[in-house]
This record gives sequence, C-alpha cells and structure tokens, in this order.
Amino acid sequence: MTSTGQLISVHPEELKFQLELEKQSYCDLKVANNTEHCVAFKVKTTSPKKYFVRPNTGVIQPWDSCVIRVTLQAQREYPPDMQCKDKFLLQSTTVASHADVDELPQDTFNKDSGNAVEECKLRVVYLPLQAAVGNSEDEAIKGSERSSDNSSNQAVRRLKDERDTAVRQTQTLQQELEMLKRRTNRKSDPGFSLMFSLFVGAIGIMVGFLLNLSLSSPSTE
Repeated sequence: MTSTGQLISVHPEELKFQLELEKQSYCDLKVANNTEHCVAFKVKTTSPKKYFVRPNTGVIQPWDSCVIRVTLQAQREYPPDMQCKDKFLLQSTTVASHADVDELPQDTFNKDSGNAVEECKLRVVYLPLQAAVGNSEDEAIKGSERSSDNSSNQAVRRLKDERDTAVRQTQTLQQELEMLKRRTNRKSDPGFSLMFSLFVGAIGIMVGFLLNLSLSSPSTE
C-alpha cells in the first residue's frame, strides 16, 4: 500500500524487516514528489541507534522520486511476540528551486518557524524467518508449475514438428512411387515387347540352325 499526502507519496506505508538474529535487515522506501515544486524530506525515528537511514535528508525534484534505504542493525534477541514499537516520521516541505540539501536552513522542518511541514508516520513490522522461508517455498512451487507449463508447451511443439516432418516424408514417398509407376509403364509398352520378342526369336533360329548343322554332319569311323 501507498501513503499519499499533498506533497509526497511513500511506498510501502510500513517498514517490514525480515528478522534474523546476528544479521542486518533492510527495507526500501520509495518517496515520490507529487508537485511541481522542489520538496525536501527528512527521516526521524524513535530508535536512532537501531536503524541506519540513507539518505536521511534530501531534496526531490518536481514529479521525481528517490529511494530511502532503512537498515535494521543486527539484533541479539527477538522482541516479545515479535512485536515492535519503533516508529518513523517522514517530514516534507517545499523549498526553493534547485535547492541543495547541504544548504537547507536548520529550521526547514520546524513548524514553529511558520513552515508548512507535512508529516507521514510509518510503523515497523518484524517478519519471522519462517514466514520468509514459507514465501520462498511458495515461490518455488509457482516456479515449478511455470516450468511444467513450459515443458508441456515444448512437448506440444515437438509433436507438431514431428507430425509435419512425417507428412512431408509421406508426400515424398508418394511422388517417388508415382515416378516408379511411370517408368514401369514405359518399359511395358508394345514397342518394347515386340523388340524383345524378335530378339528372342533370332536367338532361337540361330540355335536351331547350329543344332541342325551338327546333326547333318557325316560321322567318321
């Protein structure tokens, strides 16, 4: 969710930290300038020793945005019931065009000086490591399902390719069969048969002539 004011919008509206002992954790805040003026911001917290905020002060150009990283220092023990009472306050106010953050007056965010300062309060939420693991497992399951869908789509495409290849091979075989039929028809035409018969007849006449010649030759005693 997004917390929206007249000057800026902040996302998310809660600072959520995945809490694991002896390890730092961080949360990013996106702050957007909703105006046509330059807007300066400043981040305050009720527990400044626990958190590291960069940048904690800055100037955002008209309709632009920036990211603030809030780092939770490593903790030695879990809070009771994982509840956190820490709060953050994000102050914002319009400043002169092209104002530099290092040159902002000290009373820029002081309401008593007559400045119009907008304030956005953010609470802190600690997330146990088990919840993060559960979310990771859910993401893994979703990733596996997406992978399965991709595999199914690939299998369907492969079957279609194999079917198209089989159709092309069948068409090629049919064309070759037609060519063989035409060749067979040409070899079996009457002209070819007549020539073959005359050739066989001539051979038969020659064989008969040689047999008659051998039988008619006188024998010698």
